[in-house]
Formats: sequence, C-alpha cells, structure tokens
Amino acid sequence: MSVSVRVPAKVNVQLAVGAARADGFHDLANVFLAVGLYDEVTVAPADRLRVTCEGAGADQVPLDRTNLAARAVELLGARYGIAPDVHIHIAKDIPVAGGMAGGSADGAGALVACDALWGTGADRGELLDICAELGSDVPFSLVGGAALGTGRGEKLEPLEVGGTFHWVFAVADGGLSTPAVYREFDRLTPVAPVPEASPALLDALRTGDAEALAAAVSNDLQPAALSLFPSLARTLAVGTSAGALAGLVSGSGPTTAFLVRDAEAADAVAAALLASGTCRAARVADSPAPGALVR
Repeated sequence: MSVSVRVPAKVNVQLAVGAARADGFHDLANVFLAVGLYDEVTVAPADRLRVTCEGAGADQVPLDRTNLAARAVELLGARYGIAPDVHIHIAKDIPVAGGMAGGSADGAGALVACDALWGTGADRGELLDICAELGSDVPFSLVGGAALGTGRGEKLEPLEVGGTFHWVFAVADGGLSTPAVYREFDRLTPVAPVPEASPALLDALRTGDAEALAAAVSNDLQPAALSLFPSLARTLAVGTSAGALAGLVSGSGPTTAFLVRDAEAADAVAAALLASGTCRAARVADSPAPGALVR
C-alpha cells in the first residue's frame, strides 16, 4: 500500500519584509501564488524511516531527518502515537534551492500522504499547525491557490484570483541559502518599514489583469539576492528584453520569475533565456495551481 500526493511550487508576487524580530524571523506581507510545477511525494510502510529522491537536482536533496518530508512524518506520528516507519520517495520537478518552496512542498506532501496512509483523521487546522512548525512556506504548499501570508508567512488569508497568469522561470546554475539572503537583507536595510500588502497588486490578482500585476510585483529580498548572486541581473535583463511584462527574483532566489502575456509569449521568453546562456533551464507554468492533492 502506498499514497502519492502532488504538491505545487510557488512564486511570491509580493514579498514585503520587515525588520528582524527577536526570534530571528522577519515579519512579512507575502503574497503567494501557486504555479503548475509539481513534486510528487509517495509514502509506503517500511521497517524504518527512509527518504529517496529522483529528478533534476535530486543529488542536492538531503535524505536524512533534516529533510522536511521526514520531519513532517515524525511530527504527525508523534501526535498520534504512530512510529514513523515509512519510505518517502520524492519525485522532483520543482527547482531545488531555487526560491520556489520545493522543500516546503515536499514537507506538505509527506504530511498529507501519511495522514491518508495512517488514517489519522487530522483536520485541516491541525495539518496547518504542523506545517507552520515545519517552516514559514509549508502551510501555503498545503493550501495552494493564492494567499496573503503574514507573521513570518505562516498565517494565511486566501485571495481571489480572477484569471490565469502565465510565467517563465529561469533556473540558475547554483543555489542561494535563504538565511544568507535574509542576513544580506538586514545588512542592506538597516531600517525596514512595516510590511503591507499592495492594494493594487491584490486588485490585479482579483481581476486577472496581467499588466496591472506586472506593474505591482515586488520582492524586498531581490537586492540582497542580486548582491550575493550578481549574474541574476543579466538573466532579468534578458527576460524583460524578450517581452516579459515583469521579471523578479523568486523568493530568496536564485530562480528568476517572468510574468508574460500568454502561452505564446511564454515560449518566446523561455527560448530567449535558454539561448542567452544565463540560466540552466527555463520552465513554463501557469497559475494559480491547487495545493497538495492525493493522487
């Protein structure tokens, strides 16, 4: 017996970052949009907890208990008195260490899969509590769609999306550490304003207006990511020159995200990015996408 769950990547169409808190986290106004790039997480009974992984970047995925999927299984098992003896297999399609919440998605996927495998009957609120324990992006990986994340990003308010948005994601050679990007943000931003969601951006999502969304997207971590990974500036320039409505670093990077007008424009921007040699891969995807789903 096994259970498989499909979980989406995310893009932050707004990431407003406040000053560092006493606990080391930052207050955020984080507008998440789930996109149609997916990992699939499969769990099956085993004699011990183990993790395997396949797909692009699999060699960079930890296979020990630091993996969020393993931690999710342990937390759920501890709550219900169940030994976490399962084999977790992750089929990767979300870029690894790319600022698209691939690790968080795997944590949410393993949690939902083991909840189904074990028949725990945990309600959505309990699953979201466990997700918040695992990390700031994990609750959104479970929910999907679009949401405003506040606090450190884990407190979610669903958002209405009035249409389909088309994206191209340029996958960089190499990764960026999220803690390192936040440290660089703190260095570059000694006084950070209180983060607030942009009314214009929320309205653009609600109406499905790609041009209005392009005018409103923002990422307060982008200067820090560019400081640590300067070549991303050229990738951004190539994508916007090729016709993207907007380009920005996705989350803490180093993946860059390009909002485009339609599927035809997406193919053209992806081809230009690949031809430029400024990225390792260019992926086309639409949003919004559903959250964690049992297959």
